[in-house]
Amino acid sequence: MGHVKDLPKSELGIDLKKDFKPDYVPVPGKEEVIALLQKLAKKAKQVFLATDPDREGEAISYHVKEVLNTDGKVKRITFHEITKEAVEEAIAAPRAIDKNLVDAQVGRRVLDRLVGYKLSPLLWRKVRRGLSAGRVQTVTVRLIVEREREIEKFKSDEYWEIYALLKNSKTQKLQVQLIKVDDKKAEVKDKKTADKILADLKKAKYEVKLVDNHEVRKNPYAPFTTSTMSQAGARLFFWSAKKTMRTAQKLYEEGLITYHRTDSTNIAVSAVNKVRDYIKKEYGEKYLPESPRIYKTQSKVAQEAHEAIRPTNVSNSKLKIQNSKFFQDQEKLYDLIWRRFVASQMTPSVYDETTIDVEARGRHPERAGRAEGSNIYLLRASGQSIKFDGWKKVIPPAKDTQEISQKLPEVSQNEALRLIKVDGTQKFTEPPPRYNEASLIKTLEKLGIGRPSTYAPTISTIQIRQYVEKNEGKFFPTPVGVAVNDFLLKYFPDVFGYQFTAEMEADLDNIANGKTDWESPIKKFWSPFAKTLEIVQKGSKRVKIEVEKLDKKCPKCKEGELVIRIGRFGKFISCSRFPDCDYTEKYVEKIGMKCPKCKEGDVVIKKSGKGRNFFGCSRYPDCKWASWRNPKQPA
Repeated sequence: MGHVKDLPKSELGIDLKKDFKPDYVPVPGKEEVIALLQKLAKKAKQVFLATDPDREGEAISYHVKEVLNTDGKVKRITFHEITKEAVEEAIAAPRAIDKNLVDAQVGRRVLDRLVGYKLSPLLWRKVRRGLSAGRVQTVTVRLIVEREREIEKFKSDEYWEIYALLKNSKTQKLQVQLIKVDDKKAEVKDKKTADKILADLKKAKYEVKLVDNHEVRKNPYAPFTTSTMSQAGARLFFWSAKKTMRTAQKLYEEGLITYHRTDSTNIAVSAVNKVRDYIKKEYGEKYLPESPRIYKTQSKVAQEAHEAIRPTNVSNSKLKIQNSKFFQDQEKLYDLIWRRFVASQMTPSVYDETTIDVEARGRHPERAGRAEGSNIYLLRASGQSIKFDGWKKVIPPAKDTQEISQKLPEVSQNEALRLIKVDGTQKFTEPPPRYNEASLIKTLEKLGIGRPSTYAPTISTIQIRQYVEKNEGKFFPTPVGVAVNDFLLKYFPDVFGYQFTAEMEADLDNIANGKTDWESPIKKFWSPFAKTLEIVQKGSKRVKIEVEKLDKKCPKCKEGELVIRIGRFGKFISCSRFPDCDYTEKYVEKIGMKCPKCKEGDVVIKKSGKGRNFFGCSRYPDCKWASWRNPKQPA
């Protein structure tokens, strides 16, 4: 159903002279829904409002109650899973609408409206028409722009890794890596140094100096929150946060999982007891810890009353739904949620971890001729073998991308080893990686920015607005995104600062917890913001968006150069003398290969109606070849 009342689209809808009082009006198109609810409510003895168990849901219930105008018989009920037992328990314990939660949502809505409604027209005048600013979306774009600049400024340094392949008396092979030279960290920065060390190691004698065997216990991960589930969906299935949440929504609506917008790792006592019984029955007592596991929620703004995401029935280990692609997605996500939840209450996995240090004594070329010219090199190998699988019984290595295991041969201290070969690998330091969906969500959560309900729409919005592009899973800022980011940070550094954005989330939490009213944070924000806004409107200059030149003259005016611009509907080619010359043409992004079907056209990148990139033939509609997958990449 969604909201039945909201701020009007055609005006600010906030009375700046009366403590920012919002003017909520019926949502266009919801008149029939409201009329039907009013009709049904008049006939009913009792009305239960069962919207989602969060601030947004509380606000929807509040507005539904307003339009029904039947105070006496309207009650609020909440449940975190759509099961018979949960719904019956909720109906048996109805409550009044929580005004604190409603106020927290009002505070967020008013704050976001003030920022968006006041700054978007400013961007239209100073940057380009059709742009928008958002409190959380702008900070998200800032992260991506700053990361891109880190990458641009990064200077790569050469370094070398030195390896020796050895064998013991049983001819078992052991590869060790150089870590120290004469008790100092090995820093091999060029080929000349690497060659000297390699020459020395070829003549060296090798002896085992340390064999350290110890047991390592690895505890399971906490059950999923919205953030960690979205990260897992991106990492394992290459899904967008939007797709993960859409799939989870279906599972929730079908009563298969608990509410999926949560930042808590708490689990209901009844659910813990059921999963412990299941583990004992299915896997045995050795997989069951003595006491239930309790996880500390990592989010800075978590609502502890909520639960983590878990299956509603732990005995339902395999979800089999009718065969279609969307339902297959549900099965994949359900399987992931089920495994994560069950594993979270199991015993640790146990490993035998071994570290072997090998000492090599050789004569370094630079010290040749000295009486005591030998260098001492320390080389190391580390590995582990699983001793007891524990929670890995449920999440095997194939489903755990962080699992690395290597078993080393048996050697003893002071044992002499024989050299098979030495090798050096040239490497270069790498810049920080660009954000993908998983790392972006993780960073937003770490900074305390946004809520479980905002991650997916925020990431979707900044792509729709063309502030960023996603290429092979990585986010790149567009020239428009860079221009908007730089303009807003120049004039409104506090509003779009990481700390301010996180503090506003904390203020909204305080409102939800009844520690403050919703007007106070808005008043504190508005006064300096309004003053800055007035100054910028009068004094700032129009921003020039960087364009990519094509090294071609404009075919119309013969004077300007053709450049790539980004408009409301994507990239296009125009004359650099615009608006004096109005020449434009369609932009086609080629990937450098011929169409695999017709062999004549070029493979080009296109956008679907929903804004998703796909690959097609430049000869369309004569050739209708299309693919979601890049044909350059192996299947």
